[in-house]
Amino acid sequence: MSLNNEWFEIFNEIRNCKKCRLHESRINPVPGEGSLTAKVVLIGEAPGRKEDEVGRPFVGLAGKFLNTLLENTGLKREEVFITNIVKCRPPGNRKPRRDEISQCLGYLSRQLRLLRPRVLILLGNTAAETIYGLAGVEWHGVMRDHGRVFEINVFGVNTLSIPTFHPAAALYNPRLKNTLLEDFANVVKPAIARLGKEPSQP
Repeated sequence: MSLNNEWFEIFNEIRNCKKCRLHESRINPVPGEGSLTAKVVLIGEAPGRKEDEVGRPFVGLAGKFLNTLLENTGLKREEVFITNIVKCRPPGNRKPRRDEISQCLGYLSRQLRLLRPRVLILLGNTAAETIYGLAGVEWHGVMRDHGRVFEINVFGVNTLSIPTFHPAAALYNPRLKNTLLEDFANVVKPAIARLGKEPSQP
């Protein structure tokens, strides 16, 4: 199966997924978007109201701020791949439940195995807690561990990972906005700058 066909299959399965009850209240599942050869992948928690309406990740004000963060590192949105731990919006924007996360992780696993990213940017506590739980990394929460660099193996993929706050949280807290800007400037940007100097993993 060609690479494009594998991606089409994943996206089609997500759009028709009924593995958990989130499909009952969603408008549109949000598989993710971006470059299918991206070496930088951003993972959030779940789609919000705007994302559910249009079927795209990180739109609206949070998406605009994320675009700014990426531009500050020298990246364009279309050069990275953006997705979430769960692909459907939880009712009322509540936190995804463990069973919903576990049912959805197969899609994320397949996406990361195809992309084999060299840098994972984990946006928010749910994304970091989930990925580090799978990777066997001790996680103390985003307040304590944001802006650190962890070398991990997740879904059979060796990658650098950087946890930070979710852009949506920064919309309501100016201090978090400054922290996000600092994490991207001081940690994410140097990590991305090193990509061109290191060999890709097989």
